[in-house]
Amino acid sequence: MPQIIETVDVSVPVRAAYDQWTRFEEFPTFLDEVEKIVQVDDTTTDWTVKVAGQERSFRALITEQHPDERVAWTVKDGDTEHAGVVTFHKLADAETRVTVQIDWEPSGFLEKLGSVVGVGGHAVKKDLQNYKERVEAAPTADGWRGDVQA
Repeated sequence: MPQIIETVDVSVPVRAAYDQWTRFEEFPTFLDEVEKIVQVDDTTTDWTVKVAGQERSFRALITEQHPDERVAWTVKDGDTEHAGVVTFHKLADAETRVTVQIDWEPSGFLEKLGSVVGVGGHAVKKDLQNYKERVEAAPTADGWRGDVQA
């Protein structure tokens, strides 16, 4: 199973970085392949993405969430199989390191070819740059601050 690990430093406090990340329904504003996310409940999100020109839907389950520290998830069902974690590390009062790790199973010829040449890693890196621009541009309202331990 291919693995992607990417990191970005953002010039905001860890709380602001974490809160922006937990506002899942706003992901389409900075994640290029995400068309729509619906927050079903505290631990379930329904995603619609467009990958290699094909629309896909899946349900993700948050398996672990600790405010200002980490959010981990796994795909519960759908057309794709993956799991991941995003962690938040305070570097200074207004500086946070955000690290994303995704383990995924490519499906179809184009995704398999893309995984061989590292397209997924490039996409995640670009999405993290988009996230950085968004979170640094304007503070957001609080995100969900609940704690999940599966």
